[in-house]
Amino acid sequence: MTEPFVHPYIPNTAPQSRAAMLAAVGAESVDEFYADIPESLRLRRLLDLPDALVAEQDLARHVRGLLAKNHSTQERLSFLGGGTYNHYVPAVVDEVIGRSEFLTAYAGEPYEDHGRFQALFQYQSLMAELLEMDVVNVPTYDGYQAAATGLAMAGRITSRPRVLVVSDVLPAKLSKVTDYVRAHLTLEQLPTANGTADLAAVRAALGDDVAAVWVETPSATGAVEASLRELADAAHAAGAVLVVGTDPIGYGVLAPPALAGADIVTGDIQSLGLHQWFGGAHGGFIAVHDDPAFVMEMPSRLFGLETTDVPGEYGFGDVAYDRTSFAHREEGKEWVGTAAALWGIAAGVYLALMGPAGMAELGEVLLARTRYAQRALSAIEGVSLDDNAVHLREFTVTLPVPAAEIVAAGRAEGIEPGLIVGEHRLLVCVTEMTTQADIDRLAELIAQTTASAPRVTAPVREEQAK
Repeated sequence: MTEPFVHPYIPNTAPQSRAAMLAAVGAESVDEFYADIPESLRLRRLLDLPDALVAEQDLARHVRGLLAKNHSTQERLSFLGGGTYNHYVPAVVDEVIGRSEFLTAYAGEPYEDHGRFQALFQYQSLMAELLEMDVVNVPTYDGYQAAATGLAMAGRITSRPRVLVVSDVLPAKLSKVTDYVRAHLTLEQLPTANGTADLAAVRAALGDDVAAVWVETPSATGAVEASLRELADAAHAAGAVLVVGTDPIGYGVLAPPALAGADIVTGDIQSLGLHQWFGGAHGGFIAVHDDPAFVMEMPSRLFGLETTDVPGEYGFGDVAYDRTSFAHREEGKEWVGTAAALWGIAAGVYLALMGPAGMAELGEVLLARTRYAQRALSAIEGVSLDDNAVHLREFTVTLPVPAAEIVAAGRAEGIEPGLIVGEHRLLVCVTEMTTQADIDRLAELIAQTTASAPRVTAPVREEQAK
């Protein structure tokens, strides 16, 4: 019989330690403990690791070889989006967040804070102004967590179990949010109409068990929701909360969701001065009105002005600390979670640098270039837009040839044409970093590829058939 392997530095690999841990959680085996992990995600083999490298220089060479396989958007023309975006990061942002008093992911504590609390308070204030909301948290781990927490808040506020998902959501985001809230909430995906929410379907699905109507704007396909006010009115009439997931990059020109009746606004700040970094520097925000019923359900940290013992002086510190899991520990409503405080400071620097005029100009550029790209691609024979909604930064097209052929042809030319979202469908993203010449180059690539390939009739999308 083979003796069980016990790692010299990992004591819980010992059989008796493992048995004690399983007994503590009431599981008979490791497989039972991980029962929620789908079989498709389990690795039923040993890790595919290279032979041990005995010298540091050999390890350095191996890692350099791995890194050399990557290609950044500075090397290749990219139309990739889907949650991580190639926006310009001003040099001053990197300069500020590289300072030693800021360079940590955590929010810090008073005894070691050297302006970090103030910087985060200013970030919160700038985000609140951009979003037309009163209260914004210190960034959560990412936008996925922020969306899940916003829905969990709605569930606690209403004491109801059902959430209506009324717009297209990134599959990875929907999966992560579902995992986070499934113990308390059930998510019900409703059909969309012309890229945005189907109001008739939403009204028909609302009932006294609905905690929240969740809408993404821009959606996973970049569609800007035009019926937020109607969705808010319908949700509120049913006693539900309107939770909006969004990207703040467009609110220099678009009306923020709060003005249309949104109760909780969540999203990611990666677009605000954060690099892509092979997967993105991400941080989530949650914004609410100055209503104790909502503020006291926010699990993450809030920083505000505080008076000191010295007359006329003030400082910065936690607001309503007693609502957090730091105060309640395991009795808390929800955990504070991993902060992305450094990214909050980066976004604060970015917003302060851009100002209202800069954000307005950026929003106008994004709308204009998105529309130019839509017209350029839909002018190609056999290529069509999937809906008529207003789009910001991203949109989908249906192609007369498989989308994989377009991607393969583009990569051969140093271009990433977009994300494949269907056999004949491509999600295309443009930002202020994408020039008109870049868009023309993509259009030329698609025109040449579709002209030289045999035509296949693309299937009609269900919502288009309606």
